[in-house]
Amino acid sequence: MNPPSIAIIGGGPAGLRAAEVAAEAGASVTLYEAQRSVGRKFLVAGKSGLNLTNGEAFPAFLDYYDGPELPNFFYQALSSFDNDALRAWAAGLGIETYVASSGKVFPVGMKAAPLLRRWIEKLRRLGVDFKVRHELTAISSGTPHRLAFQHDASEVHAQHDAIILALGGASWPSTGSNGKWVELLASLGLQITALSSANCGWEVDWPENVLTQAEGLPLKNMTVHAGEHSRQGELVITRYGLEGGPIYRLGPAIRAMKSPHIILDLKPTFSEEALLKKMESAKRNFLHEAKLRWKLSPAALAIIEHIHGPFTNAQSLAHCVKQCRIPLTRPRPIDEAISSAGGVKWSNFKEGFELEQHTHIYLAGEMLDWEAPTGGFLLQAAFATGTATGQAATANCNNHFAI
Repeated sequence: MNPPSIAIIGGGPAGLRAAEVAAEAGASVTLYEAQRSVGRKFLVAGKSGLNLTNGEAFPAFLDYYDGPELPNFFYQALSSFDNDALRAWAAGLGIETYVASSGKVFPVGMKAAPLLRRWIEKLRRLGVDFKVRHELTAISSGTPHRLAFQHDASEVHAQHDAIILALGGASWPSTGSNGKWVELLASLGLQITALSSANCGWEVDWPENVLTQAEGLPLKNMTVHAGEHSRQGELVITRYGLEGGPIYRLGPAIRAMKSPHIILDLKPTFSEEALLKKMESAKRNFLHEAKLRWKLSPAALAIIEHIHGPFTNAQSLAHCVKQCRIPLTRPRPIDEAISSAGGVKWSNFKEGFELEQHTHIYLAGEMLDWEAPTGGFLLQAAFATGTATGQAATANCNNHFAI
């Protein structure tokens, strides 16, 4: 019996990992990539240090993932190929890793290129056939599945027993992750949640005085609230709005609001009563006194004064410092975002990331309707879903053709 023929569409980490797993299981694997080379987004992500995964212990690790009714098989994939497994995989390529004080896991040397180079060499040894500059244009579901690609100026056709789609989301379109697949998969009858910006800044209609005084300045050591959710950390005031880890993490909660906004607690270590006590003798110039007595930063003072001022008493000022409301207009454009939310809905799937209506077609990575914060959680899910689809596609093909 000939080995099953499996097509991987997309040369990011999810697709490369699916190809590796399927090839190791004995499948004949062809990997198609629209760009001139594979791993482009992987290399861009590693420019300032490749954050492979996170050292957070399981099962708490799973709490970092969000999405509408994430299925058990998604969590099972993450648990089956967890952060320890990913570090062991990198070590198998000769790339040692370490856990930074932030919990982020990096390769020793920090760079993505050495790991990617060794990974591709391994895939070639396993017999994976790379076909670059092949942009998917059509899928005809059947036995076998038929595919059409645009290759330079020509249309190329291929057929395979199974297909794993790992085409990414819609952030960083220069790397090939452009979301063009949405229309193609919708034509197959799949239900898709619209792709939107995730892990991104949010726009604010700042008064000009705020920008004059505080553009580029940080808001440090505060708590940011969005509905029932909150995160501690630092934000930076930009000309268009706010950037920083807390607002990235709160993206799902903010997008769910009818009128998007955040509440800043600019002095989380003090109660409102404690702040008032520090201002007992102040009778005027409350903002000036707050700068001295509460040690408010220039950025915090600018926001308080020009969005919520003026203040005629210390009580209203203390209340604002503890509950400073910032209206948000929209997230930054998706091509600026670190990742994207939305994707193919989970109602389209059965176990093993296989499409319910199209046997032997699987999806992996950011195409699926989940999201996670930065810090290694995005790449971990790409590797884990790539692993799961590579295993499922090979096993199901072997079972099918053995009958």
